[in-house]
Amino acid sequence: MKKLIYLAIILIAACTNQQTNESKFPVLKGDYLGQTLPSDSAELFAPGIISSGMADRDIAISPDGKELFFNRKIGNTDYFTIFHTREINGIWTKPEIFTFCKDVRYQNTEPFITHDGQKLFFVSNRPISGDEKSSYDIWVSDKDANSNWTEPYNLGEPVNTDQNEFFPTLTLDGTMYYNHFDSELKSEFIYRSKLVDGKYTTPEKMNEKVNGGRARFNAFISPEESFIIIPTFGLADSYGKTDYYIVFRDENDNWSDPINMGDQINSANGQEWSASLSPDGKYLFYMSAKIPENNLSITEFTSDNFFDLHNSPQNGFSDIYWIKSDFIEDLRLQAKF
Repeated sequence: MKKLIYLAIILIAACTNQQTNESKFPVLKGDYLGQTLPSDSAELFAPGIISSGMADRDIAISPDGKELFFNRKIGNTDYFTIFHTREINGIWTKPEIFTFCKDVRYQNTEPFITHDGQKLFFVSNRPISGDEKSSYDIWVSDKDANSNWTEPYNLGEPVNTDQNEFFPTLTLDGTMYYNHFDSELKSEFIYRSKLVDGKYTTPEKMNEKVNGGRARFNAFISPEESFIIIPTFGLADSYGKTDYYIVFRDENDNWSDPINMGDQINSANGQEWSASLSPDGKYLFYMSAKIPENNLSITEFTSDNFFDLHNSPQNGFSDIYWIKSDFIEDLRLQAKF
């Protein structure tokens, strides 16, 4: 009898705690979780909801705007995975860990939703078989007839290798751009693989204009393949460390010189290596760990405000920002081929 009473107390406490946690999450309605749209100045995206004070990055939004994926990491640990929220009956759900990314033994990151909304690409070091970690590979989850995501599968060769592959992004025709780690040169380079008759072709390493600088990271290709945004380290006009650069492509597959995307998004902070576009192309989302000079507005620490600052965005961990993408067309006028 005592055990039954004890179990009942635990269940009541658990339900109460769940209700309390759910009641803390706001009711969010409208496009982009009901957030005020940004202008020509970058704004934190969904502060306290998506940009949380943890290390947040890698945002992907479905073509209909009803689903959103992003990556979240715990401090400097190896614990990072993909979160998911969706709009149901006009109200956004609380972000939860994506169904297939809950195993603490493996890391999951860098989601991308195809332009038809039917495939979710992401990166994971989960095993292809057995229990042992693999290298970081590109994985895919398909949407079924009931609009549910299915068990992910490894994309396989020729894109995946025994080395690391990162940050897949796709054009409208399915051409994939991604990063591949070169074990001989000890660096990542950007590759491209075209989709022909439903299969990916032998990847090609992009030229030195795309693979510029001393290091380059998670490159995002535009849907029409007219430009690519590349977080690059080691170029002369950098604002500090890694900056976002843009390289334009013409109809003959020529690429322009890389252009620094400017202080609208770049800063002296080195953690700027993940960008994407909204489905309609109107907004640029990007990751940065910059700390605004006016972020610390208090005059004296207390135990409470100290913890509040630690658990708030713009605390030195990466946040997700967004800005109108109009300035990209201004940069296009500067392109030199």
